[in-house]
Amino acid sequence: MSETRSLPIGVFDSGLGGLTVARELMRALPSEAIVYLGDTARCPYGPRDPAEVREFVLQIGTWLTLQPVKLIVIACNTATAAGLSLAQRVFDVPVVGVVEPGARAAVQATVNRRVGVIATVGTVQSGAYSRAVRALDAGVTVFSAAAPRFVDVVEAGLRMDDGPIEDWMSQISEVFVRPSFYEIARDYLDPLKRAGVDTLVLGCTHFPLLSTAIQQVVGPDVRLISSAEETAREVAETLAARGQLAAETGRPGRAFYTTGDPGEFERLGSRILGRTTGPVDTVSVAKLGALVGGDMRAAVIAFDSEEETCA
Repeated sequence: MSETRSLPIGVFDSGLGGLTVARELMRALPSEAIVYLGDTARCPYGPRDPAEVREFVLQIGTWLTLQPVKLIVIACNTATAAGLSLAQRVFDVPVVGVVEPGARAAVQATVNRRVGVIATVGTVQSGAYSRAVRALDAGVTVFSAAAPRFVDVVEAGLRMDDGPIEDWMSQISEVFVRPSFYEIARDYLDPLKRAGVDTLVLGCTHFPLLSTAIQQVVGPDVRLISSAEETAREVAETLAARGQLAAETGRPGRAFYTTGDPGEFERLGSRILGRTTGPVDTVSVAKLGALVGGDMRAAVIAFDSEEETCA
């Protein structure tokens, strides 16, 4: 058990957005080591076919278990929607996604039982948040809107300068409500406002970086839910229940990997984390693809067969 406690938490995302989850994990669990893989070479996941995203989940999850890790966080809403159930079946460590923690927090927060969700196209089309909310409270109505251009806004903002991310976040509301950006916001958020939602789930890990601007557009009466904060809370509770929280030590190890440009990942990732990532290593897409063997394929076929039977 002591050996397991010292293992890192594995975290992965399609790119940089999942670092908002890693940041909250570091804040909530400062003694935990973390291994993070950002699949920037294949980012974004949102427009991809769910079967393809599920394959990525298998590849990266397998890579993380080989590190090894004691728990895996799928820090991507699209990947959670496409592959969480399968990952929980085939891997021998707990796997936590970002959808259910966000849904649970929204159900607890809403007063009028009208919840909005903004996310990528893939997450919205999956219906993952609607199912998660209904499983917790069938009386809550969910209104979902795909907001893919918000991801572009965040990516552009990160590349604007090299200052601290907090400085950019404080300025983004002014940038965001200029006419061109306001048109984007109105298209996405006005239907949710007209639906009368009192709670809005930021269903993409990029979106917490726009929370100031989004709050300004939806108004002060709508409560924003960050999946990043809620996921960190669930990870802490899971490790505590399993007796696997790391012992308090000095400086826990944090390792960052990408399938893309390590220099860009280090520069932009350090801004999101609020601390340096240190040198970022590269994992090739080809290497990830070679990790999913026959045994894993057999498990996937068995899982799919069970899903079809239940349906």
